[in-house]
Amino acid sequence: MTVYSVRHITHYTYKRRVTFGQHRVLFRPRDSFDQRLLDATMTIEPAPAQVRWIHDVFGNCIALVDMNGPSDHLRFETNIRVDHTPEVPVHFEIDSDALTYPFSYDEEEIPDLACTITRYYDDPAGEVAQWAQQFVGSGVSDRTGHVLMTLCFAIHQSFVYSRRLERGTQTPIETLRRRQGTCRDFALLMMEAARSLGFAARFVTGYVYVRDRDGSRTLGGGSTHAWCQLYLPGAGWVEFDPTNGIVGNRDLIRVGVARDPRQAIPLWGSYDGEAEDFDDMVVQVNVTTEPSASR
Repeated sequence: MTVYSVRHITHYTYKRRVTFGQHRVLFRPRDSFDQRLLDATMTIEPAPAQVRWIHDVFGNCIALVDMNGPSDHLRFETNIRVDHTPEVPVHFEIDSDALTYPFSYDEEEIPDLACTITRYYDDPAGEVAQWAQQFVGSGVSDRTGHVLMTLCFAIHQSFVYSRRLERGTQTPIETLRRRQGTCRDFALLMMEAARSLGFAARFVTGYVYVRDRDGSRTLGGGSTHAWCQLYLPGAGWVEFDPTNGIVGNRDLIRVGVARDPRQAIPLWGSYDGEAEDFDDMVVQVNVTTEPSASR
């Protein structure tokens, strides 16, 4: 087991005092058998009028923040500590009926999985579907785990990771054509490719631990990270990080899950003012491990 500490700061500055709409903060990790939340704090400057907690439609913990008057800056700092147990499924414990692709999900699970199997992005010429099909053998059944691992590693090895300042996520077709993108772009491409093959897939937002931040081959550190989960009968929701070629939860700290990246934005809000009133935004994320003696 490893104890991870995550410090996440987002600091907005404005050229004049503005008033703020409600902000939604997604930072509290999901407790599970492989990660246990030890501590979570959030500090906001200026002090808010109210902070209210809810569970969204996916069961994620969301903080709803109402601000108290105008300001020329807004700063969020969150700190979490998580007891993390790595699960590296070299051989998936998949039900025998689903060991080879294609397979069918259980009729009782299909109504609950339906929205994660449906594709949501236009693919008029079938480019994403055709690209995904190459990872399935022709005329013979393939091992399900092998199909998905090959798809994950293909993105990791054949696409270029590139930080992007623009908001939002590229469409899967854009990522496929450009052969580059961010972790959110790669996660969405793998989701839609897997969905084209009939798999249930969902988006995950969280953090990745980078052992050696300078020169490390693990990408996506220093900011929030994104990957995806695929549902496999008998194994459940299995983590796939196409950005780093990780299968399983090694070094991944899961915060929220969603059907689509637009539903899992770590910090979202608004201000009342002109576009030119906005000055700058600085984001800092530090993921560290605690020494054994302090656990």
